[in-house]
Amino acid sequence: MLALLRIVSIFFYFLFINLLLVLICLFRPFHRDNVHLAGKLYSSTCRLLGLTIEVRIAPEAELDGPYVFIANHQNSYDIFTICAAALKGTVTVGKKSLKWIPIFGQVYWLSGNIMIDRKNSGRAMDTLKNTVSKMRKRKLSVWFFPEGTRSYGRGLLPFKSGAFRIAKLAKRPVVVVAASNLENKIKLNRWDNGTLIIDVGKPYELDGSRTTKEWTEYFHQIMQAKIAQLDSEVDASNR
Repeated sequence: MLALLRIVSIFFYFLFINLLLVLICLFRPFHRDNVHLAGKLYSSTCRLLGLTIEVRIAPEAELDGPYVFIANHQNSYDIFTICAAALKGTVTVGKKSLKWIPIFGQVYWLSGNIMIDRKNSGRAMDTLKNTVSKMRKRKLSVWFFPEGTRSYGRGLLPFKSGAFRIAKLAKRPVVVVAASNLENKIKLNRWDNGTLIIDVGKPYELDGSRTTKEWTEYFHQIMQAKIAQLDSEVDASNR
């Protein structure tokens, strides 16, 4: 019964949020803080899921931008969870096909997110250059899921290099956003689904000491270690 009530309430609440965001985005289309606002509204759904979100932000990450944020991409609940960590002046880089999803797709587009065509490598490269241009002109931070897809309990997947190419081209620091493991943690028939910790780390400058491939592997190791640390904290609090 609880699961059914949750599904129904989340459906209508999510629909309400998206209709509200459509109105806001029509009033201020492509505003630099639309994604931040959307993240706050979407993450409020976690109350209906019985999930507590704890967001930790390193002071350095709020001082001087723009940045290239990289985050782990776990499952479909990410739309309600890790989005809580999106800071002001941040947009995401996502698939062009997302804009065709009814209502949500229009919100995603009007929020000012950058859309790339992954099927066309030539256009994708042009988009990367365009992303750097937007970062510089509008002082925008960009948010990537460098795994490129949801991991669904397979651990942190290998990173693609696009985010780090942009960081080097734009000469902007990378910030690691790591969320503790959520796979199989949410049970719709359970009142309390525990706590998810999201850590927004300090900025890392990309100098010439490593190649793009080496930086990609380096940040994969950093995120993997941070996730392990957060998982240990969550496990300890549940004992």
